[in-house]
Amino acid sequence: MKKYPGAAVEELPRIRTETEFTRVLEERRTWREFSNKAVEIEQLAQLLWWSFGVQGWARIPGVGLLPLTTSPSGGAMHPFEAYVMVRNVEGLGSGIYHYDAEGHRLELLRKGTSKPEIEKMLAGQQWCGEAAFVVFLTAVFARTQWKYEHPRAYRVVLAEAGHLCQTFCLTATWLGLAPFCTMALADTAIERALGLDGINESVLYAAGAGRKPPGKATADRVREPSRINRKR
Repeated sequence: MKKYPGAAVEELPRIRTETEFTRVLEERRTWREFSNKAVEIEQLAQLLWWSFGVQGWARIPGVGLLPLTTSPSGGAMHPFEAYVMVRNVEGLGSGIYHYDAEGHRLELLRKGTSKPEIEKMLAGQQWCGEAAFVVFLTAVFARTQWKYEHPRAYRVVLAEAGHLCQTFCLTATWLGLAPFCTMALADTAIERALGLDGINESVLYAAGAGRKPPGKATADRVREPSRINRKR
């Protein structure tokens, strides 16, 4: 970690609060092992809603109605779409779906998927094929470019991908699932499967989850004690 030897130091108050929110923050990890047990469709529904669903609308004079979600978006343009590749969700057939963020429903684009197909789409990462489902986040660039007509608009979109993925991982952790996110993508294979041109709408990020493997409450990580004193 970067430090400034010789600089004046102000000690901060000890961390005192432990809540459900702080527990979720602490437990968020990237999982690479999953149970064979199916994820409940109710869990998937909550995860999609709190990560990507339109929570309400804001009326902006001269612009119209703009969607509001749990993650920030530059100018409330919300360029992202979520496509769900389902492999092992109870009550939901295997296949590729588009998540309708306003209507909170899944639109079936294609039936069927497999572990090898998921692995191929995620650049040969075999462990990804064991996940119950994968969400591909794609950006419709024109939504952001409509308001921000300069190259920096791409930076805005990339930052928003991070916002969404962190919200997804925290929500999945809260639901007791084992989440992961990755940018190791076989772009052409993914966009072909989703029916995208890769220019006007392109895949930027992938996140997925499954059930935690039996006997494991946390992902495998060597964890050193925090150097910050806490009052419990």
